[in-house]
Amino acid sequence: MAKKKLVLIGGGHAHMVTLSNIHTIVDKGYDVTVIQPSDYHYYSGMGPGMLGGTYHPDDIRFATRKVVEQQGGNFVSGKVTSIDPEKQVVRLENSEQEIEYDVLSCNAGSFVPRDIIQTDSPNIFTAKPIESLFQAQEKILSLSKERPLHIAIIGGGPSSIEIAGNVQQLCQHQGAHQPHISIYAGRQIIAGKPAKIRKLALASLTRRGVKVLEGTYVKNIDQGMINLKDGTSYPADIVFPAVGVRPSPIFANSGLPVGPDGGLLVNRFLQSTAHPNIFGGGDCIYFEPEPLDKVGVYAVRQNPVLYHNLMASLAGEPLETFQPGGSYLLIYNLGNNEGVFCKWFFIFGGKLAFKIKDYIDRKFIEEFQALEK
Repeated sequence: MAKKKLVLIGGGHAHMVTLSNIHTIVDKGYDVTVIQPSDYHYYSGMGPGMLGGTYHPDDIRFATRKVVEQQGGNFVSGKVTSIDPEKQVVRLENSEQEIEYDVLSCNAGSFVPRDIIQTDSPNIFTAKPIESLFQAQEKILSLSKERPLHIAIIGGGPSSIEIAGNVQQLCQHQGAHQPHISIYAGRQIIAGKPAKIRKLALASLTRRGVKVLEGTYVKNIDQGMINLKDGTSYPADIVFPAVGVRPSPIFANSGLPVGPDGGLLVNRFLQSTAHPNIFGGGDCIYFEPEPLDKVGVYAVRQNPVLYHNLMASLAGEPLETFQPGGSYLLIYNLGNNEGVFCKWFFIFGGKLAFKIKDYIDRKFIEEFQALEK
């Protein structure tokens, strides 16, 4: 009898426990295939720190291919474009190959929309994929040797303040010309979060020369200009669109049931509402029982349930339900070894906040990097 096939799309946070147990899955007689565009998975929580020079790319990445192959799994380098749930195959970009599955798990992540980009440019960088932040770092250091740059960050969310603060750190520590950094925040920065977070972030950024423009709505980015909806325009040498994230378009493109944001619609078992042998976790899903924020903590919490349910689905055993859990810790990395810490109503900023984040992040990534040994 042919071996049952487990296929994982992506090696992100929600698949970490499954990846660490590939040897167990293989020993039980199943084939395991992991599909990912890169041989490495980068930890998004440390991405801004890599941009700022606090971390090297090697510090924040996980060698997915190596971990998969040394445990007897198959690694396929490629980008998934669609899923055919009837034929039970996954299709890849620029490839005729169809990868068969009996059970499929999706941790395909999310992307930053580029709708406002009128004309593309090599000087426009989004926070995802994380590798693009290292490319941005190289470009900024190269250009800022010659003159002060105008750097624009579009959006007022956590990603915006982390990028702005770490760009400022990068140029200060590398001896480059200090750039003119502007955040075009929309209504205001960190909208929807406690007012104290906004106050602390504003104080840190403005003290270090970052200009925060609230009540500014960007119409488009065109040929090095930030054009606002009120008709005014500003020059920008480097642009970071940071206007939130959307789930991978794979599921909508495949005709699978999706949530309002386009994420794979899953039930309390992290299982597709239409196809019981398709599962998912992380930013690419829409959790039907209750919408979840696009934060890594949920992917981490989904890990053990997703692993259990993949094994149970292969073996025809009962599934476990996913409980999202209560409030979670948020720490923003503002660069310059400063941060903002928030848990429940306990909020503070400064060096200690960053130290706590740095400790937690290093501990997390080192746990999974240990699998590479």
